[in-house]
Amino acid sequence: MSLKVSNNEVERIDTHASRKRGYRVVLSIAGSDSSGGAGIQADLKTLSSLGIYGATAITAITAQNTQGVRAQLAIAPEMVFDQISAVIEDIAPCIIKIGMLSNTEIANAVADALEEYDVPIILDPVMVSSSGHRLLSAEAQEVIKQRLLPMTRLITPNIPEMEALAAMSVSTTAQKAQAANYLISLGAQAVLLKGGHEEGDIKSDTLYQHTSQGTKVTTFTAPTIATHNIHGTGCTLSSAIAAYMAHGYALEEAVGMAKSYINRAIEAGADIAIGKGFGPVNHLYEPLKMQIYEE
Repeated sequence: MSLKVSNNEVERIDTHASRKRGYRVVLSIAGSDSSGGAGIQADLKTLSSLGIYGATAITAITAQNTQGVRAQLAIAPEMVFDQISAVIEDIAPCIIKIGMLSNTEIANAVADALEEYDVPIILDPVMVSSSGHRLLSAEAQEVIKQRLLPMTRLITPNIPEMEALAAMSVSTTAQKAQAANYLISLGAQAVLLKGGHEEGDIKSDTLYQHTSQGTKVTTFTAPTIATHNIHGTGCTLSSAIAAYMAHGYALEEAVGMAKSYINRAIEAGADIAIGKGFGPVNHLYEPLKMQIYEE
């Protein structure tokens, strides 16, 4: 049996094919969290909540809950490479977020996959889980510094991660600036040092941006929220920054908006009981519809 298509139908098909309406896409390269609060699961919830289409490349599978990580299994590096290539070549993400990389082989596979593409990268250097389980080998840290930082638009370490990457204490303002400038000297265009591990009634995150006039420093502050539900906050913040950048906001503005989003997500989930340990934030406290753009 043959199917005939009229000229009018062909014209309608061609017109539909030529329309450039679509979603903004963010690719998350990260590990899976079986409890749903961090990793790929947190990234997809965040991106969806902010009206962005999320695509993924899974680097590792973890068996974890709100009380800790029981086990982790790294995905074959070739499979990680193929996931990234498949998504980029077809769906063309406008921002790439990198989270858990697990080991040297995966870190190198990610670098190999990304070095041919010019897409802004946000790197969240996930090294240790909130319960203290190590999620990145020491050798992989060097791959991050030597291969991924030169590709990175923004790196978002917390205090322990910054100390590990810069191999120094960052307890003072001067030390924080020194460590941030060290990462910038390795190629990162900007560093967001997260202050969630610090004590006090106010939490401060500091953005260091490389400019032609030197390093621009911007501080974002918010009251400390009394809650144990902080699992996945780092993943959520970096994904929110990626989402706002995908919507077209400049880096500094995207960071400020992402900070507001994560603070409100923590507040919305502060008194919710999920599990017996560190519960998740409320990613979907006020979700947006998927945003459609005329490209």
